[in-house]
Amino acid sequence: MMKNFPAAHERVVVVGVDGSLSSVTALQLAAQFVPAAGDVIHAVAAWHYPLAFGLYAPTGWNPQDQAEEVLDRALAIAFHDEAPCRVERLVLQGPPAEILIEKSKSASLVVVGSRGHGGFAGLLLGSVSSAIAERSACPVLISHGALQLSHDASTVTPAAESLA
Repeated sequence: MMKNFPAAHERVVVVGVDGSLSSVTALQLAAQFVPAAGDVIHAVAAWHYPLAFGLYAPTGWNPQDQAEEVLDRALAIAFHDEAPCRVERLVLQGPPAEILIEKSKSASLVVVGSRGHGGFAGLLLGSVSSAIAERSACPVLISHGALQLSHDASTVTPAAESLA
């Protein structure tokens, strides 16, 4: 089956970002795979109104702006404001798993953290990463633990900083 790659057959590595340390690690790992699996990282932050809101959302809250801030902060922490490859930011409305699965249709690789901000902390694999692993149209890398790119960006070492 042929994939529909973005413009000029550009190979894309999609990374799900929710601001968790696990998603920062996913960004760092994706950068390591770009030479082999892609030409650009699409850093994707997805947002949606929780079902509990019904038809009403809190006044003064803009989830699009919040998702953009989370994505910007994760990118700054992952790459210290200097990404080792081209990174495009995408902030999209919808359930994260569904958006990432859709993005996988035109990607060469999807990278996600094992657990994000949702769910129960004791779970080994989050619901989003599980759904992507089961339904992605391309290979999936699920990162565990915290890593940080070394100064020369050619190796990965344990991280010393957190998002807190």
